Amino acid sequence: MRGIDLISSLWSQIYPEADAQLLEGFIEELTQLNKPAKDADTSWYQDAVVYSLYVDLFNKDFDGLKEKLDYIKSLGVNTLWLLPILDSPMRDAGFDIRNYDLIRHELLGLPENHSKAEQEAVFGDFLKEAHSRGLRVIFDIALNHVSETHPWFQSAKESISSPFRDYFIWTQDISLYKDARIIFKGLEKSNWEPSGDAYFFHRFFNFQPDLNYRNPKVLLDMLRHFLYWQQLGVDGFRADAIPYLWKEEGTDCENLPQTHLIMKFYRAVLDRVRPGTLILAEACQKPNKVVEYLGDGDECHAAYHFPLMPMFYKAIASQQADPIINILDTAVTPKKPDNTQWFTFLRCHDELSLELVYVSEADRKYIHDNYCLQPEWDFREGEGISARLANLFQFDERKIGLAYSIMLTLPGTPVIYYGDEFGKENDQRYYEEMIHQTGKDDTRFLVRGKINWPLREAQLNDPSTFQYRVFHRIQKLLELRRKLGVFGQGSLEFIEPDAQDTQNPAVLAYIRKLGETRVLVVQNLSSKPQLARFESISATGINLLQDSVIALDEIILKPYAYHWIKID
Repeated sequence: MRGIDLISSLWSQIYPEADAQLLEGFIEELTQLNKPAKDADTSWYQDAVVYSLYVDLFNKDFDGLKEKLDYIKSLGVNTLWLLPILDSPMRDAGFDIRNYDLIRHELLGLPENHSKAEQEAVFGDFLKEAHSRGLRVIFDIALNHVSETHPWFQSAKESISSPFRDYFIWTQDISLYKDARIIFKGLEKSNWEPSGDAYFFHRFFNFQPDLNYRNPKVLLDMLRHFLYWQQLGVDGFRADAIPYLWKEEGTDCENLPQTHLIMKFYRAVLDRVRPGTLILAEACQKPNKVVEYLGDGDECHAAYHFPLMPMFYKAIASQQADPIINILDTAVTPKKPDNTQWFTFLRCHDELSLELVYVSEADRKYIHDNYCLQPEWDFREGEGISARLANLFQFDERKIGLAYSIMLTLPGTPVIYYGDEFGKENDQRYYEEMIHQTGKDDTRFLVRGKINWPLREAQLNDPSTFQYRVFHRIQKLLELRRKLGVFGQGSLEFIEPDAQDTQNPAVLAYIRKLGETRVLVVQNLSSKPQLARFESISATGINLLQDSVIALDEIILKPYAYHWIKID
Protein backbone atom coordinates (compact mmCIF):
# COMPACT_ATOMS: atom_id res chain seq x y z
CA MET A 1 0.00 0.00 0.00
CA ARG A 2 1.44 3.36 -1.03
CA GLY A 3 0.53 6.98 -1.63
CA ILE A 4 -2.93 8.27 -0.86
CA ASP A 5 -4.26 4.84 0.14
CA LEU A 6 -1.52 4.50 2.76
CA ILE A 7 -2.15 8.02 4.05
CA SER A 8 -5.87 7.30 4.39
CA SER A 9 -5.28 3.96 6.11
CA LEU A 10 -2.94 5.44 8.69
CA TRP A 11 -5.31 8.33 9.32
CA SER A 12 -8.18 5.99 10.07
CA GLN A 13 -6.02 4.07 12.55
CA ILE A 14 -4.92 7.20 14.39
CA TYR A 15 -8.22 9.09 14.28
CA PRO A 16 -11.06 6.63 13.64
CA GLU A 17 -13.68 9.19 14.64
CA ALA A 18 -12.21 12.27 12.93
CA ASP A 19 -14.14 14.36 10.42
CA ALA A 20 -13.39 12.83 7.00
CA GLN A 21 -13.38 16.28 5.40
CA LEU A 22 -10.23 17.19 7.34
CA LEU A 23 -8.21 14.55 5.52
CA GLU A 24 -9.94 15.11 2.18
CA GLY A 25 -8.99 18.78 2.23
CA PHE A 26 -5.41 17.95 3.16
CA ILE A 27 -5.06 15.37 0.36
CA GLU A 28 -6.33 17.95 -2.10
CA GLU A 29 -3.52 20.25 -0.94
CA LEU A 30 -0.97 17.48 -1.56
CA THR A 31 -2.06 17.05 -5.16
CA GLN A 32 -1.17 20.69 -5.85
CA LEU A 33 2.46 20.41 -4.72
CA ASN A 34 5.47 20.13 -7.01
CA LYS A 35 7.19 16.76 -7.35
CA PRO A 36 10.83 16.06 -8.26
CA ALA A 37 12.23 14.01 -11.12
CA LYS A 38 11.66 10.28 -10.72
CA ASP A 39 15.37 9.42 -10.83
CA ALA A 40 16.15 11.24 -7.54
CA ASP A 41 18.49 9.41 -5.14
CA THR A 42 16.26 8.25 -2.28
CA SER A 43 18.94 6.49 -0.20
CA TRP A 44 21.60 9.24 -0.08
CA TYR A 45 21.53 9.32 3.75
CA GLN A 46 23.04 5.83 3.97
CA ASP A 47 26.43 7.05 2.73
CA ALA A 48 26.35 10.58 4.11
CA VAL A 49 28.83 12.29 6.43
CA VAL A 50 27.06 15.02 8.39
CA TYR A 51 28.36 18.32 9.77
CA SER A 52 26.13 19.89 12.41
CA LEU A 53 26.23 23.56 13.35
CA TYR A 54 24.38 26.52 14.78
CA VAL A 55 24.32 29.06 11.94
CA ASP A 56 24.80 32.11 14.15
CA LEU A 57 27.52 30.55 16.28
CA PHE A 58 29.32 29.14 13.25
CA ASN A 59 29.55 32.36 11.24
CA LYS A 60 26.82 34.87 12.14
CA ASP A 61 24.16 34.22 9.46
CA PHE A 62 23.43 32.43 6.18
CA ASP A 63 25.66 34.80 4.22
CA GLY A 64 28.47 33.95 6.63
CA LEU A 65 27.71 30.25 6.29
CA LYS A 66 27.82 30.52 2.49
CA GLU A 67 31.33 31.94 2.82
CA LYS A 68 32.37 28.77 4.68
CA LEU A 69 30.75 26.19 2.40
CA ASP A 70 34.04 25.52 0.63
CA TYR A 71 35.73 24.98 4.00
CA ILE A 72 33.01 22.52 5.02
CA LYS A 73 33.26 20.74 1.67
CA SER A 74 37.06 20.54 2.03
CA LEU A 75 36.66 18.73 5.33
CA GLY A 76 35.05 15.83 3.47
CA VAL A 77 31.40 16.00 4.53
CA ASN A 78 28.40 15.98 2.20
CA THR A 79 25.47 16.91 4.43
CA LEU A 80 24.78 19.96 6.59
CA TRP A 81 22.61 19.60 9.66
CA LEU A 82 21.48 23.06 10.72
CA LEU A 83 20.76 23.05 14.42
CA PRO A 84 17.60 25.06 15.22
CA ILE A 85 17.07 27.89 12.74
CA LEU A 86 13.34 28.51 13.10
CA ASP A 87 11.86 31.58 14.78
CA SER A 88 12.34 31.33 18.53
CA PRO A 89 12.82 33.38 21.71
CA MET A 90 16.00 31.29 22.12
CA ARG A 91 15.52 30.12 25.68
CA ASP A 92 16.46 26.57 24.61
CA ALA A 93 18.93 27.21 21.77
CA GLY A 94 16.04 27.44 19.30
CA PHE A 95 14.36 24.14 20.19
CA ASP A 96 11.59 26.35 21.60
CA ILE A 97 9.93 27.23 18.28
CA ARG A 98 7.70 30.28 17.98
CA ASN A 99 6.87 29.98 14.27
CA TYR A 100 7.44 26.85 12.21
CA ASP A 101 7.38 28.55 8.83
CA LEU A 102 9.80 31.37 9.67
CA ILE A 103 13.57 31.41 10.04
CA ARG A 104 14.99 33.73 12.69
CA HIS A 105 15.42 37.09 11.02
CA GLU A 106 18.98 37.63 12.24
CA LEU A 107 20.09 34.41 10.52
CA LEU A 108 18.71 35.74 7.25
CA GLY A 109 20.19 39.21 7.72
CA LEU A 110 16.68 40.62 7.37
CA PRO A 111 14.51 42.88 9.56
CA GLU A 112 12.26 41.21 12.12
CA ASN A 113 9.13 41.74 10.03
CA HIS A 114 10.60 40.22 6.86
CA SER A 115 8.27 38.74 4.29
CA LYS A 116 8.05 35.13 3.20
CA ALA A 117 9.31 36.17 -0.23
CA GLU A 118 12.42 37.76 1.31
CA GLN A 119 13.00 34.67 3.43
CA GLU A 120 12.67 32.36 0.46
CA ALA A 121 15.11 34.47 -1.57
CA VAL A 122 17.85 34.37 1.10
CA PHE A 123 17.36 30.80 2.26
CA GLY A 124 16.73 29.59 -1.30
CA ASP A 125 20.04 31.12 -2.41
CA PHE A 126 21.83 29.38 0.44
CA LEU A 127 20.27 26.03 -0.53
CA LYS A 128 21.30 26.60 -4.14
CA GLU A 129 24.91 27.30 -3.12
CA ALA A 130 25.02 24.25 -0.83
CA HIS A 131 23.47 21.93 -3.44
CA SER A 132 25.86 23.18 -6.12
CA ARG A 133 28.71 21.86 -3.94
CA GLY A 134 27.06 18.49 -3.45
CA LEU A 135 25.99 19.36 0.10
CA ARG A 136 22.53 18.31 1.22
CA VAL A 137 20.78 20.30 3.93
CA ILE A 138 18.65 19.09 6.85
CA PHE A 139 17.45 20.95 9.92
CA ASP A 140 15.73 20.49 13.27
CA ILE A 141 12.01 20.53 13.86
CA ALA A 142 10.66 19.83 17.34
CA LEU A 143 7.53 17.74 16.84
CA ASN A 144 6.57 17.33 20.48
CA HIS A 145 6.43 20.87 21.80
CA VAL A 146 6.47 24.57 20.95
CA SER A 147 7.56 27.77 22.65
CA GLU A 148 5.09 29.36 25.03
CA THR A 149 5.33 32.39 22.71
CA HIS A 150 3.95 30.41 19.74
CA PRO A 151 0.72 32.04 18.45
CA TRP A 152 -1.20 28.80 19.00
CA PHE A 153 -0.29 28.74 22.69
CA GLN A 154 -0.73 32.48 23.14
CA SER A 155 -4.30 32.08 21.91
CA ALA A 156 -4.87 28.86 23.86
CA LYS A 157 -3.94 30.29 27.24
CA GLU A 158 -6.10 33.38 26.79
CA SER A 159 -9.41 31.54 26.64
CA ILE A 160 -10.81 28.05 27.01
CA SER A 161 -12.95 28.81 23.95
CA SER A 162 -9.89 29.50 21.76
CA PRO A 163 -9.78 27.33 18.61
CA PHE A 164 -6.21 26.44 19.66
CA ARG A 165 -7.04 25.47 23.25
CA ASP A 166 -7.17 21.80 22.25
CA TYR A 167 -3.80 22.05 20.50
CA PHE A 168 -2.32 21.58 24.00
CA ILE A 169 -2.98 19.45 27.06
CA TRP A 170 -4.75 21.11 29.99
CA THR A 171 -5.92 19.87 33.36
CA GLN A 172 -6.73 20.89 36.90
CA ASP A 173 -5.68 17.45 38.16
CA ILE A 174 -1.89 17.27 38.01
CA SER A 175 -1.88 13.60 39.02
CA LEU A 176 -2.61 12.90 35.34
CA TYR A 177 0.26 11.19 33.49
CA LYS A 178 2.06 10.70 36.81
CA ASP A 179 4.20 7.91 35.34
CA ALA A 180 5.81 10.21 32.77
CA ARG A 181 9.40 10.83 33.89
CA ILE A 182 10.88 14.30 34.18
CA ILE A 183 13.42 14.45 31.37
CA PHE A 184 15.33 17.54 32.51
CA LYS A 185 16.20 16.27 35.96
CA GLY A 186 17.63 19.01 38.13
CA LEU A 187 16.19 21.68 35.84
CA GLU A 188 12.45 20.94 36.18
CA LYS A 189 10.46 19.53 39.07
CA SER A 190 7.16 18.74 37.35
CA ASN A 191 5.64 18.04 33.94
CA TRP A 192 2.78 20.41 34.74
CA GLU A 193 2.99 24.21 34.67
CA PRO A 194 0.28 26.54 36.03
CA SER A 195 -1.39 28.95 33.62
CA GLY A 196 -4.50 30.80 34.77
CA ASP A 197 -6.81 28.43 36.58
CA ALA A 198 -5.37 25.30 34.91
CA TYR A 199 -2.08 23.54 34.18
CA PHE A 200 -0.51 22.66 30.84
CA PHE A 201 1.67 19.60 30.20
CA HIS A 202 5.33 19.77 29.18
CA ARG A 203 8.04 17.09 28.96
CA PHE A 204 10.98 19.47 28.65
CA PHE A 205 11.33 23.05 29.91
CA ASN A 206 8.30 24.72 31.49
CA PHE A 207 8.25 27.25 28.65
CA GLN A 208 7.77 24.46 26.07
CA PRO A 209 4.15 23.23 26.15
CA ASP A 210 3.58 19.83 24.56
CA LEU A 211 1.36 19.58 21.51
CA ASN A 212 -1.82 17.51 21.76
CA TYR A 213 -1.69 14.98 18.93
CA ARG A 214 -5.06 13.60 19.96
CA ASN A 215 -6.36 16.59 18.04
CA PRO A 216 -6.02 15.64 14.31
CA LYS A 217 -5.68 19.30 13.33
CA VAL A 218 -2.34 19.40 15.15
CA LEU A 219 -0.89 16.65 12.95
CA LEU A 220 -2.10 18.22 9.71
CA ASP A 221 -0.93 21.72 10.63
CA MET A 222 2.49 20.41 11.64
CA LEU A 223 2.80 18.56 8.33
CA ARG A 224 1.94 21.72 6.41
CA HIS A 225 5.10 23.24 7.91
CA PHE A 226 7.18 20.25 6.80
CA LEU A 227 5.76 20.49 3.30
CA TYR A 228 6.56 24.19 3.07
CA TRP A 229 10.26 23.55 3.71
CA GLN A 230 10.28 20.45 1.55
CA GLN A 231 8.99 22.51 -1.38
CA LEU A 232 11.79 25.04 -0.86
CA GLY A 233 14.34 22.26 -1.29
CA VAL A 234 15.29 21.13 2.21
CA ASP A 235 16.58 17.55 2.04
CA GLY A 236 15.40 16.31 5.40
CA PHE A 237 14.47 16.93 8.99
CA ARG A 238 15.77 15.90 12.38
CA ALA A 239 12.52 15.02 14.12
CA ASP A 240 13.14 16.13 17.68
CA ALA A 241 11.69 14.41 20.76
CA ILE A 242 9.42 11.98 18.93
CA PRO A 243 9.02 9.24 21.59
CA TYR A 244 6.71 11.50 23.59
CA LEU A 245 4.13 12.53 20.98
CA TRP A 246 1.19 10.47 22.25
CA LYS A 247 0.12 10.54 25.89
CA GLU A 248 -1.87 7.76 27.53
CA GLU A 249 -2.88 7.61 31.19
CA GLY A 250 -1.41 4.63 33.03
CA THR A 251 1.73 4.56 30.83
CA ASP A 252 5.08 6.35 30.90
CA CYS A 253 3.92 8.25 27.79
CA GLU A 254 6.87 7.05 25.73
CA ASN A 255 7.04 4.90 22.57
CA LEU A 256 3.30 4.30 22.45
CA PRO A 257 1.75 2.60 19.38
CA GLN A 258 -0.04 5.78 18.28
CA THR A 259 3.29 7.61 18.22
CA HIS A 260 4.57 5.15 15.63
CA LEU A 261 1.43 5.56 13.53
CA ILE A 262 1.91 9.33 13.62
CA MET A 263 5.50 9.00 12.41
CA LYS A 264 4.41 6.63 9.64
CA PHE A 265 1.89 9.27 8.62
CA TYR A 266 4.62 11.93 8.46
CA ARG A 267 6.69 9.57 6.29
CA ALA A 268 3.82 8.66 3.97
CA VAL A 269 2.96 12.30 3.34
CA LEU A 270 6.55 13.39 2.66
CA ASP A 271 7.13 10.35 0.43
CA ARG A 272 4.00 11.18 -1.54
CA VAL A 273 5.53 14.53 -2.50
CA ARG A 274 9.29 13.85 -2.57
CA PRO A 275 10.63 10.37 -1.72
CA GLY A 276 14.00 10.42 0.02
CA THR A 277 13.23 13.46 2.17
CA LEU A 278 14.99 12.32 5.32
CA ILE A 279 13.16 11.90 8.62
CA LEU A 280 15.82 11.38 11.27
CA ALA A 281 14.47 10.04 14.56
CA GLU A 282 15.75 11.72 17.69
CA ALA A 283 14.70 9.03 20.17
CA CYS A 284 16.80 8.73 23.33
CA GLN A 285 16.02 5.08 23.96
CA LYS A 286 17.62 1.64 23.94
CA PRO A 287 18.35 0.22 20.46
CA ASN A 288 15.53 -2.30 20.59
CA LYS A 289 13.14 0.63 21.11
CA VAL A 290 14.82 3.00 18.69
CA VAL A 291 14.76 0.45 15.86
CA GLU A 292 10.97 0.44 16.15
CA TYR A 293 11.02 4.00 14.80
CA LEU A 294 12.41 2.59 11.56
CA GLY A 295 9.35 0.39 11.25
CA ASP A 296 9.56 -1.96 8.29
CA GLY A 297 11.40 0.72 6.36
CA ASP A 298 8.18 2.74 6.31
CA GLU A 299 8.61 5.03 9.33
CA CYS A 300 11.75 7.13 9.93
CA HIS A 301 14.58 6.69 7.44
CA ALA A 302 17.24 6.82 10.12
CA ALA A 303 17.73 7.06 13.88
CA TYR A 304 20.49 7.99 16.27
CA HIS A 305 22.26 5.14 18.00
CA PHE A 306 22.44 6.85 21.39
CA PRO A 307 23.84 3.95 23.46
CA LEU A 308 26.81 3.42 21.13
CA MET A 309 28.21 6.87 21.82
CA PRO A 310 28.96 6.44 25.55
CA MET A 311 30.55 3.07 24.80
CA PHE A 312 33.22 4.86 22.73
CA TYR A 313 34.24 6.65 25.90
CA LYS A 314 33.97 3.63 28.15
CA ALA A 315 36.12 1.57 25.76
CA ILE A 316 38.87 4.19 25.67
CA ALA A 317 38.80 4.84 29.43
CA SER A 318 38.80 1.12 30.30
CA GLN A 319 41.16 0.20 27.43
CA GLN A 320 38.77 -2.63 26.59
CA ALA A 321 37.07 -3.41 23.27
CA ASP A 322 34.13 -5.25 24.83
CA PRO A 323 31.88 -2.21 25.49
CA ILE A 324 31.67 -1.51 21.75
CA ILE A 325 31.45 -5.15 20.70
CA ASN A 326 28.69 -5.85 23.21
CA ILE A 327 26.52 -2.84 22.37
CA LEU A 328 26.54 -3.79 18.66
CA ASP A 329 25.68 -7.42 19.30
CA THR A 330 22.34 -8.26 17.69
CA ALA A 331 21.00 -9.16 21.13
CA VAL A 332 21.30 -5.45 22.00
CA THR A 333 21.18 -3.72 18.61
CA PRO A 334 18.61 -5.54 16.48
CA LYS A 335 18.95 -5.83 12.72
CA LYS A 336 17.46 -2.80 11.00
CA PRO A 337 15.59 -2.67 7.68
CA ASP A 338 17.98 -2.50 4.72
CA ASN A 339 16.70 0.87 3.49
CA THR A 340 17.32 2.58 6.84
CA GLN A 341 20.39 3.80 8.68
CA TRP A 342 21.87 4.45 12.11
CA PHE A 343 23.34 7.90 12.71
CA THR A 344 26.39 7.88 14.98
CA PHE A 345 28.17 10.65 16.86
CA LEU A 346 30.80 11.35 19.48
CA ARG A 347 28.38 13.45 21.53
CA CYS A 348 24.72 14.31 21.13
CA HIS A 349 25.98 17.64 19.73
CA ASP A 350 25.69 19.51 23.05
CA GLU A 351 26.57 16.81 25.57
CA LEU A 352 27.97 13.39 26.27
CA SER A 353 24.54 11.99 27.02
CA LEU A 354 24.24 9.36 29.78
CA GLU A 355 20.49 8.96 30.18
CA LEU A 356 19.60 5.96 32.31
CA VAL A 357 16.94 5.04 29.79
CA TYR A 358 19.74 3.52 27.67
CA VAL A 359 22.84 3.47 29.91
CA SER A 360 23.14 1.33 33.04
CA GLU A 361 23.78 3.04 36.36
CA ALA A 362 27.18 1.34 36.57
CA ASP A 363 28.21 2.56 33.10
CA ARG A 364 26.82 6.04 33.76
CA LYS A 365 28.88 6.35 36.93
CA TYR A 366 32.04 4.93 35.34
CA ILE A 367 31.92 7.28 32.35
CA HIS A 368 30.93 10.25 34.48
CA ASP A 369 33.75 9.59 36.95
CA ASN A 370 36.29 9.32 34.13
CA TYR A 371 35.21 12.23 31.98
CA CYS A 372 33.35 14.83 34.06
CA LEU A 373 36.59 16.53 35.00
CA GLN A 374 35.08 19.78 36.32
CA PRO A 375 31.92 20.26 38.42
CA GLU A 376 30.34 22.70 35.94
CA TRP A 377 30.45 20.06 33.22
CA ASP A 378 27.76 18.07 35.02
CA PHE A 379 24.36 18.01 33.27
CA ARG A 380 21.05 16.48 34.41
CA GLU A 381 22.41 15.36 37.77
CA GLY A 382 25.02 13.05 36.31
CA GLU A 383 23.05 11.88 33.27
CA GLY A 384 25.15 13.98 30.94
CA ILE A 385 28.50 15.72 30.62
CA SER A 386 28.67 19.13 28.97
CA ALA A 387 32.12 19.24 27.45
CA ARG A 388 33.72 19.56 24.05
CA LEU A 389 35.47 16.54 22.56
CA ALA A 390 38.87 18.17 23.07
CA ASN A 391 38.11 18.85 26.73
CA LEU A 392 36.85 15.32 27.34
CA PHE A 393 40.10 13.89 25.99
CA GLN A 394 42.21 16.59 27.66
CA PHE A 395 43.51 17.84 24.30
CA ASP A 396 45.17 14.51 23.47
CA GLU A 397 45.04 14.46 19.68
CA ARG A 398 45.75 10.72 19.65
CA LYS A 399 42.56 9.97 21.59
CA ILE A 400 40.56 12.37 19.43
CA GLY A 401 41.82 10.66 16.28
CA LEU A 402 41.10 7.23 17.76
CA ALA A 403 37.53 8.20 18.65
CA TYR A 404 36.96 9.46 15.11
CA SER A 405 38.52 6.31 13.62
CA ILE A 406 36.07 4.16 15.58
CA MET A 407 33.03 6.26 14.67
CA LEU A 408 33.93 6.62 10.99
CA THR A 409 34.56 2.90 10.42
CA LEU A 410 31.66 1.35 12.34
CA PRO A 411 28.27 1.04 10.57
CA GLY A 412 26.22 4.17 10.28
CA THR A 413 26.18 7.75 9.10
CA PRO A 414 28.61 9.78 11.24
CA VAL A 415 27.90 13.27 12.56
CA ILE A 416 30.63 15.85 13.23
CA TYR A 417 29.82 18.73 15.59
CA TYR A 418 31.05 22.12 14.43
CA GLY A 419 34.53 22.97 15.68
CA ASP A 420 35.32 19.44 16.81
CA GLU A 421 37.22 18.94 13.57
CA PHE A 422 39.91 21.31 14.90
CA GLY A 423 39.55 20.66 18.63
CA LYS A 424 37.34 23.59 19.68
CA GLU A 425 37.33 23.98 23.45
CA ASN A 426 34.57 24.76 25.96
CA ASP A 427 33.41 28.38 25.88
CA GLN A 428 33.12 29.70 29.44
CA ARG A 429 32.24 33.25 28.38
CA TYR A 430 29.33 32.11 26.18
CA TYR A 431 28.09 29.87 29.02
CA GLU A 432 27.93 32.79 31.42
CA GLU A 433 26.30 35.07 28.85
CA MET A 434 23.53 32.57 28.15
CA ILE A 435 22.81 31.90 31.83
CA HIS A 436 22.24 35.63 32.20
CA GLN A 437 20.09 35.76 29.06
CA THR A 438 17.91 32.69 29.66
CA GLY A 439 17.81 32.45 33.44
CA LYS A 440 18.64 28.73 33.19
CA ASP A 441 21.93 27.22 34.35
CA ASP A 442 22.06 24.91 31.35
CA THR A 443 25.64 23.65 31.20
CA ARG A 444 25.21 22.67 27.55
CA PHE A 445 25.97 26.30 26.75
CA LEU A 446 29.59 25.42 27.53
CA VAL A 447 29.92 23.39 24.34
CA ARG A 448 28.33 25.94 22.05
CA GLY A 449 29.95 29.31 21.51
CA LYS A 450 31.01 31.29 18.46
CA ILE A 451 33.94 30.49 16.19
CA ASN A 452 36.57 33.20 16.02
CA TRP A 453 37.48 32.62 12.39
CA PRO A 454 40.56 34.90 12.15
CA LEU A 455 42.06 33.03 15.12
CA ARG A 456 41.05 29.60 13.81
CA GLU A 457 42.28 30.27 10.28
CA ALA A 458 45.65 31.30 11.67
CA GLN A 459 45.80 28.11 13.71
CA LEU A 460 44.70 25.94 10.78
CA ASN A 461 47.49 27.38 8.65
CA ASP A 462 50.18 26.73 11.27
CA PRO A 463 51.45 23.10 11.32
CA SER A 464 52.78 23.57 14.85
CA THR A 465 49.32 24.05 16.37
CA PHE A 466 47.05 21.49 18.00
CA GLN A 467 44.18 22.71 15.79
CA TYR A 468 46.13 22.09 12.56
CA ARG A 469 47.11 18.57 13.61
CA VAL A 470 43.59 17.59 14.66
CA PHE A 471 42.00 19.02 11.51
CA HIS A 472 44.36 17.19 9.17
CA ARG A 473 43.90 13.91 11.06
CA ILE A 474 40.14 14.12 10.65
CA GLN A 475 40.30 15.37 7.07
CA LYS A 476 42.49 12.42 6.05
CA LEU A 477 40.12 9.92 7.67
CA LEU A 478 37.12 11.48 5.95
CA GLU A 479 38.85 11.49 2.57
CA LEU A 480 39.63 7.78 2.89
CA ARG A 481 36.11 6.99 4.08
CA ARG A 482 34.63 8.65 1.00
CA LYS A 483 37.00 6.87 -1.41
CA LEU A 484 36.46 3.41 0.07
CA GLY A 485 32.66 3.50 0.12
CA VAL A 486 32.51 0.47 2.42
CA PHE A 487 31.78 2.00 5.81
CA GLY A 488 28.27 3.35 5.28
CA GLN A 489 26.55 0.12 4.26
CA GLY A 490 29.14 -2.65 4.36
CA SER A 491 28.89 -5.71 6.60
CA LEU A 492 30.63 -5.78 9.99
CA GLU A 493 32.58 -8.69 11.44
CA PHE A 494 34.40 -8.27 14.75
CA ILE A 495 37.58 -10.32 14.88
CA GLU A 496 40.17 -11.13 17.50
CA PRO A 497 43.92 -11.05 16.82
CA ASP A 498 45.45 -14.47 16.29
CA ALA A 499 46.00 -16.05 19.71
CA GLN A 500 49.47 -16.40 21.17
CA ASP A 501 49.20 -16.97 24.89
CA THR A 502 46.12 -14.84 25.50
CA GLN A 503 43.83 -12.56 23.54
CA ASN A 504 44.41 -8.82 23.67
CA PRO A 505 41.32 -7.03 25.02
CA ALA A 506 42.79 -3.59 24.25
CA VAL A 507 42.70 -4.18 20.47
CA LEU A 508 39.43 -3.38 18.71
CA ALA A 509 39.45 -4.99 15.28
CA TYR A 510 36.85 -5.72 12.63
CA ILE A 511 36.43 -6.27 8.91
CA ARG A 512 34.10 -4.10 6.85
CA LYS A 513 33.06 -5.63 3.52
CA LEU A 514 31.01 -4.34 0.61
CA GLY A 515 31.13 -6.16 -2.70
CA GLU A 516 34.77 -6.95 -3.44
CA THR A 517 36.14 -4.37 -1.01
CA ARG A 518 37.40 -5.59 2.36
CA VAL A 519 38.99 -3.33 4.98
CA LEU A 520 40.52 -4.53 8.22
CA VAL A 521 40.33 -1.87 10.93
CA VAL A 522 42.75 -2.33 13.85
CA GLN A 523 42.70 0.09 16.80
CA ASN A 524 44.67 0.25 20.05
CA LEU A 525 42.48 1.46 22.91
CA SER A 526 45.41 1.39 25.30
CA SER A 527 47.89 3.98 26.56
CA LYS A 528 50.63 1.39 25.96
CA PRO A 529 51.98 -0.18 22.75
CA GLN A 530 50.21 -3.38 21.70
CA LEU A 531 51.08 -6.29 19.42
CA ALA A 532 48.42 -7.80 17.16
CA ARG A 533 48.65 -10.61 14.59
CA PHE A 534 46.17 -11.30 11.78
CA GLU A 535 48.13 -13.64 9.53
CA SER A 536 45.18 -16.05 9.39
CA ILE A 537 43.30 -13.35 7.44
CA SER A 538 46.02 -12.41 4.99
CA ALA A 539 49.79 -12.22 4.74
CA THR A 540 49.84 -8.55 3.88
CA GLY A 541 47.57 -5.63 3.20
CA ILE A 542 47.73 -1.97 2.21
CA ASN A 543 47.90 0.37 5.19
CA LEU A 544 45.69 3.07 3.70
CA LEU A 545 46.57 5.79 6.19
CA GLN A 546 50.25 5.43 5.39
CA ASP A 547 49.87 4.24 1.77
CA SER A 548 52.24 1.35 2.34
CA VAL A 549 52.27 -2.45 2.47
CA ILE A 550 51.89 -3.87 5.97
CA ALA A 551 52.59 -7.43 7.12
CA LEU A 552 49.72 -8.83 9.16
CA ASP A 553 51.76 -11.39 11.06
CA GLU A 554 53.00 -8.75 13.51
CA ILE A 555 51.40 -5.32 13.77
CA ILE A 556 52.91 -3.08 16.44
CA LEU A 557 50.35 -0.51 17.53
CA LYS A 558 51.50 2.65 19.25
CA PRO A 559 49.30 4.01 22.09
CA TYR A 560 45.86 4.96 20.72
CA ALA A 561 46.99 4.10 17.18
CA TYR A 562 44.66 2.93 14.40
CA HIS A 563 45.21 1.32 11.00
CA TRP A 564 42.80 0.95 8.10
CA ILE A 565 44.12 -1.96 6.03
CA LYS A 566 42.76 -2.98 2.64
CA ILE A 567 42.99 -6.74 2.21
CA ASP A 568 42.34 -9.10 -0.71
